[in-house]
Amino acid sequence: MASERTADGIQAPLPGRCGYFVEKKKRYCKMSVAKGKRLCGEHANAASDSEGDKQRRIPCPLDPKHTVDEDKLERHLKKCNSREKPKPVYYVKDINGGYEDAIETPRQQVSICALSKQELETMVTKLLKATDGLNSKLTDQTLTHKALQEALNDPKNGDFAFKHLKQQASLAGNLERMGLLGSNRCFVEFGAGRGKLSHWIDLALRDAENTYFLLVERATTRFKVDGKHKNRGSVFERLQVDIKDLSLGQVPLLVRKRLPVVGIGKHLCGVATDLALRCLMESYKTNLEDTGKEPPEKRLKGDEMCTLGDHKCLSNCTVDITEKRSPVLGLAIALCCHHRCEWRHYVGKEFFFSHGLDAEDFRIFQRMSSWATCGMKRHLSGIGEAEFDKTNQKEQLEEHDFEEESFTYEGTLTVEEREHLGHLCKRLIDQGRIYYLKQQGFDSVLQYYISPSISLENVLLTAVPLPKIQ
Repeated sequence: MASERTADGIQAPLPGRCGYFVEKKKRYCKMSVAKGKRLCGEHANAASDSEGDKQRRIPCPLDPKHTVDEDKLERHLKKCNSREKPKPVYYVKDINGGYEDAIETPRQQVSICALSKQELETMVTKLLKATDGLNSKLTDQTLTHKALQEALNDPKNGDFAFKHLKQQASLAGNLERMGLLGSNRCFVEFGAGRGKLSHWIDLALRDAENTYFLLVERATTRFKVDGKHKNRGSVFERLQVDIKDLSLGQVPLLVRKRLPVVGIGKHLCGVATDLALRCLMESYKTNLEDTGKEPPEKRLKGDEMCTLGDHKCLSNCTVDITEKRSPVLGLAIALCCHHRCEWRHYVGKEFFFSHGLDAEDFRIFQRMSSWATCGMKRHLSGIGEAEFDKTNQKEQLEEHDFEEESFTYEGTLTVEEREHLGHLCKRLIDQGRIYYLKQQGFDSVLQYYISPSISLENVLLTAVPLPKIQ
């Protein structure tokens, strides 16, 4: 039925709907009203009610974006969607956050464009000195896995899906190369999003038994793929918590099963990588050591001792670990967005100090690291990469939070020089992470895991426990 219109042509309020005229929208409010009322609850106080309704609405103290009847406030606070939810048992505020230096004071964000020519030259000299001797030419470990071959050959997948499938296939292939795909373990995916990486790793574990997946993501996520695994042997469980506050050793699943873990992540952005490393190396290991609930020692079925440095052995072991063994079997994290790192959370502070560098130097190098992607548009539009059309170029640029400064800085350096220095900054920051992992008893390396034509953030950080010296 067509709605009536007033003399000035404005659509009249529908029966049973609010009679308040919303000036901004040039129409009447469409909210339903209670029986015998002319205005909805939100607009009851906004205009005089000819029916004499004197009920007062006040902003909700938990979220002032909505209002509530004043005399019903107490009841509303108990069910308001904005109320603070009970914290899970594994929530420990800032457990993986690290500590501020005693001498450190809050600083404004550093702008490279604000540096003088002399200051920039000083920082470049520091960078070249600190990276002298570092191997900036990484090994290419671009691999694939048969579990993804059908999807990779499916013509229904467009270029954007194909790009992600290639990365997931290489991550699965590298996990297999490291001997980390096997039975009796829990895979912890940090920054899980929809959980696609865990999805493909689970498919790559067709013959494995007693495998579990913990998907860590602080935001609510739509279109999750977790439900596809309900009828499979693996168990998927989501932890909606910031990595900074995740005490992995208190997750009920790991407390019950006492399983060793494998840390994984695809493009774990900036500071999230440091939080994840501390979560694995300190939060999980320390909690188990303090409570005496460390996983049992790994042994072969024939009761032969399993050496954690032996990659083939790692994939064939059943679980039986003592306190002398690491509860972390290894990790594989695709790195991303070094310009989003933070000094407070950075795990490689000791490495920086050993090279005569401090927090201020870190902040400069952190910002300079975005120069590594200065040529992204040039790379994506280059000859031989025609498969990446304009739409995918835009998606590639939006996939990572690149700094505008990366493209607009016009200093004394060429684009190629800035890209080179940006890569050196990334390697320097990552070397601090490797230094940290080696202190924790892990053999850690950086390697390329995918072609730069797929993603310019194509470096993988891997680590496995060093073999025990007999």
